[in-house]
Amino acid sequence: MTKKRVVVTGMGTVSPLGNTIDQLWSNLIEGKSGIDYFTKVNKDDFPAKVAAEVKDWDPTQYIDKKEAKRMDLFTQYAVAAAKMAVEDAKLDINDENASRVGVWVGSGIGGMATYEEQFKKFNEKGYRRVSPFFVPMLIPDMAAGQISIQLGAKGINSCTVTACATGTNSIGDAFKVIERGDADYMIAGGAEAPITNMAVAGFSTAKALSFNDNPKTASRPFDKNRDGFVMGEGAGILVLESLEAAEARGATIYAEIVGYGSAADAYHITAPSPDGEGAARSMRQAIEDAAIDVTAINYINAHGTSTPMNDSFETKSVKTVFGEHAYDLDISSTKSMTGHLLGAAGAVEAIACIKSITDSMIPPTINYETKDPECDLNYVPNKAKSLSISYALSNSLGFGGHNATLIFKKY
Repeated sequence: MTKKRVVVTGMGTVSPLGNTIDQLWSNLIEGKSGIDYFTKVNKDDFPAKVAAEVKDWDPTQYIDKKEAKRMDLFTQYAVAAAKMAVEDAKLDINDENASRVGVWVGSGIGGMATYEEQFKKFNEKGYRRVSPFFVPMLIPDMAAGQISIQLGAKGINSCTVTACATGTNSIGDAFKVIERGDADYMIAGGAEAPITNMAVAGFSTAKALSFNDNPKTASRPFDKNRDGFVMGEGAGILVLESLEAAEARGATIYAEIVGYGSAADAYHITAPSPDGEGAARSMRQAIEDAAIDVTAINYINAHGTSTPMNDSFETKSVKTVFGEHAYDLDISSTKSMTGHLLGAAGAVEAIACIKSITDSMIPPTINYETKDPECDLNYVPNKAKSLSISYALSNSLGFGGHNATLIFKKY
């Protein structure tokens, strides 16, 4: 069977750095932070004080008001980003092609805000006051479901839930659907709206969040003084299509997607496997899938969460895979600016990789001040870098030992 080539023709986002691709990208390149004090929960109730929240959100720009009320925030973000991506791709979904247009959009946590709100009603007023939309608003697959309903996409419809690897796995799985010929077009990515009391409480007691109360410096991947991740929210969606479909309709092609790897640590529910062994296998798989030499990769958008373990283990995994070439690579963590969007992180970071290829610019890792001897690679500190990029690699590593890697190629 001949594998089909797969290209990216559309992108959409709702993010802490802006609700358009242009806003997100210009803020990333300028090294601006989208992190500030919590407004969605009371910061005085938690040891963590800061988050990367979406600003100026108005769902009615994209969704009918009545429909929006029946969606959890993560689904609103996903639908909006999907509509932007499809419009960006100038893809007309009609009776002729609908069954060849699929959706693969995941969420790590799903409708957490809906759960909290409805549980409160149940506790205070009994079962009759629980919304009949409670379950369809809560379940993580509803982002994919609503996108297909809103856009009329009738092909394969799926939802990956792999914690912080969700967005990357979703795009990788969608890529494979087209590659094997089961769809011509895929709307793929991740969405998350986790800034709720219970999620902040859970991540706080797990000591995963940064307790640094300065919003501008709390997220500091690879820096010696990092102390945890900063929670973020939003969505990232790509339109993928077969090269022949894109050429046939004269679509603008941003990049080609050429490699996908996914591997399990089989080690621990939250800690990565020692030395990033699982992440290394995921990267190797993606590089083999792309049929390239390790030296072909110019840029890595790291998982780079700003937690002590992740950043040192991810650095080790890069050295394991790339050997001496690891020291020639440019690596950055855009989480230093966006915070950690959990299930949406990999999708927003895929957008950053694609833009780095089209614009020959690498976003920086901001707040990098104190070198850590365990993190001794080039993390593009504090200032964007101009570089012609042939291949960009993106890593995502999730609770449960999920590792996922994507490779994008200049078209």
